Amino acid sequence: MKKYTILICLFFGAFLFAQNTTSNFDRPTISIGLIVSDMNASLAFYKDIIGMQETGGFPVDSVFAKKSGLSGGVPFDVKVLKLEDNEAASEFKMVAFGKETIGKEQVIQDQNRMRYMTIFVKSMAPILERVKKAGVTVLSEPGLTIRDGRQFVLLQDPDGVFVELIGNK
Repeated sequence: MKKYTILICLFFGAFLFAQNTTSNFDRPTISIGLIVSDMNASLAFYKDIIGMQETGGFPVDSVFAKKSGLSGGVPFDVKVLKLEDNEAASEFKMVAFGKETIGKEQVIQDQNRMRYMTIFVKSMAPILERVKKAGVTVLSEPGLTIRDGRQFVLLQDPDGVFVELIGNK
């Protein structure tokens, strides 16, 4: 019996390895970049209210910024946040150029571009406590749940990006 269990595990491992080698992607995650008008306000929102962790950052000098087409030659600093300090976690990168937001949309259908993100949480209670303490407006109706019974909460960050939170009460 033990011999068959080992063979099944080896077969399953080989199958998973073969599946992963057919992809052209180096990582199973996506790093998202967000341009913000006020880095301090955005860091406060994503760290102190949402609960993300700042895990690093890096500068982009004017030469690379120009050659890469990222900013036309304006140097900038990138702050990296994650939902947890784990190498396998997706990166949420923020950059500020000191420009004000051009109009704050009221609903996600107002513009064609990336407008919202969804974050799945274990417990909504600590986040809602921080939201209330910070005076952040909750856009969804109180106690709203999705089909599987988890709570749904919709917020907007300081620049108007919609943040869906889905989790247990």
